[in-house]
Amino acid sequence: MRVISRIERLLLILGLLLIAIYVAAYVHRAILSRVELRRFRDVQGNQPAEAAVRFLPGTQIKLDVSLWSEKRIAAFDQSLAEHFDPPAAVLRIPKVHLEVPVLDGTDDLTLNRGVGHIVGTGLPGEDGNIGIAGHRDGFFRVLKDVGPGDTIELVTTKRVVNYVVDQIVVVRPDDVSVLRPRSRPSLTLVTCYPFYFVGSAPQRYIVEASVTGSEVPFSQVSKQARSEPRNGLQQSTR
Repeated sequence: MRVISRIERLLLILGLLLIAIYVAAYVHRAILSRVELRRFRDVQGNQPAEAAVRFLPGTQIKLDVSLWSEKRIAAFDQSLAEHFDPPAAVLRIPKVHLEVPVLDGTDDLTLNRGVGHIVGTGLPGEDGNIGIAGHRDGFFRVLKDVGPGDTIELVTTKRVVNYVVDQIVVVRPDDVSVLRPRSRPSLTLVTCYPFYFVGSAPQRYIVEASVTGSEVPFSQVSKQARSEPRNGLQQSTR
């Protein structure tokens, strides 16, 4: 009986020891896990703050450049040293968190700083078909995530005009029919396609939108909007 009693005590001690080892290992693992998480957060905190964010000069508008190419980011940074006239409007697409100034013209420097109003199309804030171009590896790369039914806002000094995307089409660079006036006030966004094509992209990606409701009454398309766009889609983007 004494032998059995001793064996029972040994087994009890062994069991308690194993439980203690398990608890110690569990606590050790939890502590190490928290330490590693803290180290990771510390490393994160030492990274450059908002490395993928830029601010438009003279504004508090944040630009998320995480989808941009390195070349386009560098070109934007270089454009900050150049003087530009005040933008004609600000283009907003809430779904993709885009907020960008609409500048006059579609030359390369202009499209490095913002998006550009296509000469010969309706002026921002007026009736007609307003054509706006942007680089596919810069501001307008987010257009790949825009679709029918999405809202687009065009903010001018006098009013905010809301548009709803009607359709997405892909056309040849020499097809300027998408820039002609339509039956109601419209907005046409133009960029190159495919978005990640290496070299000069062979097509144009077109987002067509129409004004919503009766917020902006359609009277008569201006003479400028009726004229054939001079630049077409050839040099508007790359």
